[in-house]
Amino acid sequence: MGSASASSLPASAGFGENLVLILDFGSQYTHLITRRVRQLGVLSLCVSGTAPLASLAGLRPRAVVLSGGPHSVHASGAPTFPEGFLEFAAGAGAHVLGVCYGMQLLVQSLGGAVEAGEKQEYGKMEVEVTARSSALYGEGEVGKRQTVWMSHGDEVVRLPEGFEVVARSVQGAVAAVENREKRFYGLQYHPEVTHSPQGMETLRRFLFDVCGIKADWKMQDVLDEEIRTIQSMVGPDEHVICALSGGVDSTVAATLVHKAIGDRLHCVFVDNGLLRYNERERVMLTFESDLHLPVTCVDASEQFLSKLKGVKDPEMKRKIIGREFIAVFDDFAHKLEQKIGKRPGYLVQGTLYPDVIESCPPPGSGRTHSHTIKSHHNVGGLPKDMKLKLIEPLKLLFKDEVRKLGSILNVPESFLKRHPFPGPGLAVRVLGDVTEGNALEVLRQVDEIFVQAIKDAGLYDIIWQAFAVFLPVQTVGVQGDQRTHSNAVALRAITSEDGMTADWYYFEREFLVDVVNKICNNVRGVNRVVQDITQKPPATVEWE
Repeated sequence: MGSASASSLPASAGFGENLVLILDFGSQYTHLITRRVRQLGVLSLCVSGTAPLASLAGLRPRAVVLSGGPHSVHASGAPTFPEGFLEFAAGAGAHVLGVCYGMQLLVQSLGGAVEAGEKQEYGKMEVEVTARSSALYGEGEVGKRQTVWMSHGDEVVRLPEGFEVVARSVQGAVAAVENREKRFYGLQYHPEVTHSPQGMETLRRFLFDVCGIKADWKMQDVLDEEIRTIQSMVGPDEHVICALSGGVDSTVAATLVHKAIGDRLHCVFVDNGLLRYNERERVMLTFESDLHLPVTCVDASEQFLSKLKGVKDPEMKRKIIGREFIAVFDDFAHKLEQKIGKRPGYLVQGTLYPDVIESCPPPGSGRTHSHTIKSHHNVGGLPKDMKLKLIEPLKLLFKDEVRKLGSILNVPESFLKRHPFPGPGLAVRVLGDVTEGNALEVLRQVDEIFVQAIKDAGLYDIIWQAFAVFLPVQTVGVQGDQRTHSNAVALRAITSEDGMTADWYYFEREFLVDVVNKICNNVRGVNRVVQDITQKPPATVEWE
């Protein structure tokens, strides 16, 4: 996983005295630190831990958190903050908190010593407060224990000058350190995960009591700032196109931009032939009757599917779809120019923070470009020669924050609760060639039965995302007393906070039996149904 570069962050990020900067050194939990800080009402931004110091120049954070990571500080090529970073933090008056690898990096950089531990500590452990007075734990906590989540092989064996150990693990390893005078702090465990029950209280104490930060980051402020930014970016006579997918993200983005510039926004909904069952009709009705957005529907299904014919590689499919979307938007812009006498110069997209994070290089990888988990067509799939400039008002927000923003904008609650749908649509849910046989039609029917059953059971709002996958395999079955050789499909349902990590949803046996019977009895060409019970990581949410 990577992180956004600081230089790519818009001025509307709200940099200032209450900003918390997360330097990402590759931990799978880094994004959780960002989220936890935001949940406490403080703006936090995640940037690469190895970003050039110059890219941080415009940021004056009140606090900087050095994340964990999978590396050893002794390993060749292990990531480290840029030269001069500690001086930068001191000049900004920032408090620095190292977490796990971040603590070891801080200790070593300041002259302490880190060595391979005799006893590695992974998983739930108990730590005991050893200081009578501690900034991180407060007064009178000495001797008290709490359960935390450890994940380290190295350990601190000698502290830099001015540091004090304030907590140790029950095995004796250094668990927390402080240098209050220099504003340096360290935790060997992960306070951001739910496995550290008192971790949020420690973060709260660090942010508010130690750093003196105010919990002043609110969605209404984000909305007001984004509207000002859009109005300053788009000239008074300029027009904007918005790519509406029917999902929450693009709809909230469109509603926000419409509030900023009114009828100079022109929305286009593209039927790319990769939509769900009756999606086009359902979405257009919502746009017109509930959201009152000016939307033109373009049927480009033949255009997309002809370009995808024979293509099996998932990355290639995403790139093709990204290019075709832009081609459709360019054509729409040309026709709009003929109609209004002025060519639109901007394209609105509902890119979210997880999209940005997943499309950037992981620190310590040695790469200056993205080591792609999967390119999002709205991040990594756009052509370099695209004529339209991008407006991405949700680029710094997680999904739950987008829903809060949508609520302020009066987007209907039923729409805000819709499960996420990938930009490339069913192309990443039909494994292999999407045009082969009747795979798309089979998948639409299976998916409709599955999702409708979830709604009927009252589970839709509990589940983050649920969908079916068409597998490129045929299996032997018996249907109507006859041997069949038909398709297998997979069902996936997950729970998550933001899509960055996910767990599979445990259905009752009766529910699954009923769904499988409905699918096999009603969808011609399917004789086997399997359930995907893989967490993220190691799997991604989508299969491609």
